Amino acid sequence: MAVSEAAPELVDAVTTYLDHLDVERGMSPHTLSNYRRDLERYLEHLTRAGRAELAEVRGGDVGEFLIALRRGDDEHRPLATSSATRAVVAVRGLHRFALAEGLVVRDVAADVHPPSSAKRLPKALDVTTVTRLLEAPPDDDPRGVRDRALLEMLYSTGARITEITDLDVDDVDAEQRTVVLTGKGGKQRLVPVGRPALAALEAYRVRARPGFATRGRGTPALFLNARGARLSRQSAWNVIREAAERAGLTQSISPHTLRHSFATHLLDGGADLRVVQELLGHASVTTTQIYTLVTVDTLREVFATSHPRSR
Repeated sequence: MAVSEAAPELVDAVTTYLDHLDVERGMSPHTLSNYRRDLERYLEHLTRAGRAELAEVRGGDVGEFLIALRRGDDEHRPLATSSATRAVVAVRGLHRFALAEGLVVRDVAADVHPPSSAKRLPKALDVTTVTRLLEAPPDDDPRGVRDRALLEMLYSTGARITEITDLDVDDVDAEQRTVVLTGKGGKQRLVPVGRPALAALEAYRVRARPGFATRGRGTPALFLNARGARLSRQSAWNVIREAAERAGLTQSISPHTLRHSFATHLLDGGADLRVVQELLGHASVTTTQIYTLVTVDTLREVFATSHPRSR
């Protein structure tokens, strides 16, 4: 269906809106071109629905347009989330402008929201790869001993990188096998620490930290740099990067990779989602639920490769 078949009132409204974006809002030619194409498709949709002017449009018309964007039709292919989002933003802007100009008495697109972007699944390492990473730093020099303890603590607790670099010596209770982490908003949580991490931490505190501390000014920080000061977040990043290179790992690995792996391995092992939420320090369980998608994805892979009638 050609745009020329749309009612003149609809075409005029869109033309006036685009002129407003061009002249008064100074929208870039590229964006303006995209908006024009999106709104032309919207006019085709409204014409098929029998609408002759914006005042006749209902909220359902806008909602059906969003569905058509994602599903496609006889004349258009389905749009990606980002493109569909842009089209909905253009339509919402048109109706908001029409209300401000007195062309309509109600903004029927106000309650229609752009599609949410698909959540990117966190990349979790398998247990064997994590082990290779943790054992990569050499254990025959102070820096390597420190780096191994740092990596072990990150994986054992699922902590954010700043939560580990912010640790003081007294935050770790080796006897109770726990650590106090200070998360976002200064909220503290008590997290258990595994025996391998405690062993690596003890080796660092006995064999490496005293030497680093003599070069500093008596900071209570747990992890120290070569000058005896608290290890920075950037330096901790470098520890992980160097360990990955030493272990021969080609995939991109960050501090959050160990946090993702921590959560995924717990859920794979049968841990309750609410427990994992508490350990990670998430304010909402909704944030933690993304890790369940990772485990479901793993289950699908296992099913596809193992079940005789999976295909």
